Parts: sequence; structure tokens; C-alpha cells
Amino acid sequence: MQIRIKGEHTIAAIRQALFELLAQAESEYGIRYSIDATLYIRPSNGFGDEITPSFSNGSPVKTLYSSGPYRSAADHYELNR
Repeated sequence: MQIRIKGEHTIAAIRQALFELLAQAESEYGIRYSIDATLYIRPSNGFGDEITPSFSNGSPVKTLYSSGPYRSAADHYELNR
């Protein structure tokens, strides 16, 4: 399944659009789980020009990795239930 957001947007707007699309996938199509997810973004300067983010040593940032969302102590000890 692919999710596409067209046009240049702020990261906050993309985050909101993803939230809305995932909520739609869950409520309208019954999707509750996913095996992995990959999001490709084309960073820009806000004027339509692509930019390449870099580490402090100058090498380009190509991939950001995550093992899932942050789990709070309350989640860990199941205090939110």
C-alpha cells in the first residue's frame, strides 16, 4: 500500500496529512497493523529547491532509522490502561 502527499509542504503539514491518512486507513479499511513502513521525503528550502541535509562532518544524511515510537515508563509498566 502506498501513501502519497503531493506538493511542497512543511514537515508539520506532512505529519498531519499522514496522521489523517493513517486514521482513514484504520477506520475505513480496517487496517490495524503494518509490517514495516518507509517514508521517502525530498527536503527543500521552502522555495521549491531541493536540499541535501548533512551531518556535522559534512557527509549527507541519507536514512533516519527508528524502532518505533518512544515508550514512556507508564507504557512500559502498563499504567495507561
